[in-house]
Amino acid sequence: MTAAAALADAVRRLKVANVPDAATDARVLLAHAMGIERSRLTLVMPDALTEQAQARFAKAIAARETRQPVSHITGIREFYGRVFTVTPDVLDPRPDTELLVDAALQTPFETVLDLGTGSGCILLSLLAENTAATGQGMDCSHDAIDVANVNATALRLEKRSQFAVSDWFANVQGRFDLIVSNPPYITGDEMADLAPEVRDWEPKVALTPGGDGLEAYRIITAAAPRYLTPNGRLIVEIGAGQAKDVQALFQSAGFDGITCLQDLNGRDRVVLGHIP
Repeated sequence: MTAAAALADAVRRLKVANVPDAATDARVLLAHAMGIERSRLTLVMPDALTEQAQARFAKAIAARETRQPVSHITGIREFYGRVFTVTPDVLDPRPDTELLVDAALQTPFETVLDLGTGSGCILLSLLAENTAATGQGMDCSHDAIDVANVNATALRLEKRSQFAVSDWFANVQGRFDLIVSNPPYITGDEMADLAPEVRDWEPKVALTPGGDGLEAYRIITAAAPRYLTPNGRLIVEIGAGQAKDVQALFQSAGFDGITCLQDLNGRDRVVLGHIP
């Protein structure tokens, strides 16, 4: 079977399974199965697939038909111009979260704390961009910390980063110029409406605290001032409709310069403030 024929069949199968953007996913998985860059696919379309590549591709498409995320199948996800290892133990890095990184890089910092670090993509992106900084990443999941350490080593940032298991600030020591977090914020009622790729495959603890979705923000904003240096900043990602409530929590905790930033789709996405 040629690569072109295999791709056409895969696109058909994914469309039947109601997979969004079936053609793009099929191309990503075909390149993965063949062990080549996606940009080279056009050149190899007339070529026959090896038995090994055909078997890998068939397995990958079967997994995608169950709505397993592409990143879980390939084991990687791009974020802020770098490739990160991902597993079902961590939240899949999303382009919208890059706004948080952009915001953090607008002001100099030497030390950074990432709460609920997951794959480590936020912290490691910040350290890769700010080569003078050091940072710590905390997560309640031992498995997530293992993934973050893998990524730190792959990006050669293990000497400037430390990852540890912690329930928010429980095991945090010291003060930081910057605290960042993309905490669980989906409400309990919203979980049922999520896409299967998210609802059925990503770690629930990284998606929702239940209830109104604001519990993590209550904990983080109340404690953060004790862990920030003078004029230190707190920057968090938020969910739809949460801007007003999260900004109120910032204000109650004594933050100044409270600002809400919108993503490329015009949705409230990031709230930030600093401690005087």
